[in-house]
Amino acid sequence: MIEAEDILAFWFPPGLDEDQDAHSRQFQFWFGGGANERIAQRFARTHETAMQGALDTWAETPRGRLALIIVLDQFSRSLHSGTVLAYAQDSKAIGLAVEGLERGFYDKLATVWEKTFFMLPLGHSERLADLDRCIALADALIPEAPAQVRALYQFSASQARGHRAVLARFGRQPHRNAALARTSTAEELDYLAAGTFVHQRSFAS
Repeated sequence: MIEAEDILAFWFPPGLDEDQDAHSRQFQFWFGGGANERIAQRFARTHETAMQGALDTWAETPRGRLALIIVLDQFSRSLHSGTVLAYAQDSKAIGLAVEGLERGFYDKLATVWEKTFFMLPLGHSERLADLDRCIALADALIPEAPAQVRALYQFSASQARGHRAVLARFGRQPHRNAALARTSTAEELDYLAAGTFVHQRSFAS
């Protein structure tokens, strides 16, 4: 049976604090689709179990809660990209993050990258207040990051600002409309046609 520490060992391999190149490769793994096949091969059943609530006991410790958040927030997007299931666990993941922040679990995590994924559901929210909190947390993490990888976390904070700008403009994230069976406005259709989506930006750009 997969345990919370198995998720964390997969998501945060050793050496992430060594140099920017190694960390940049991991960013691609995390955010560029590099993890999708491996998640499907190894953790599809774990994700189903988490969706059913059978892993909720993980949330009683800081690291366990982080692992559950990763499964619900990140693995959902990897396993079900372009479908309604990609976003189906967002509300639960946001709740876990908010409660974990309030309980002090976030502060007990050891690294900037762990904290980033703990609070990342806030950046996936369609509520401006959640994005504002995400931006504040992301900004606060920048000086905590090792100097050799700090630029990546500056980029991460800029991503949160980009998502907020889209949300402030449209009141939602238009790239989700098709998956969620939402009718796009004319302005949203123009935005979608341009194809310059925040979540598809790379660090190099």
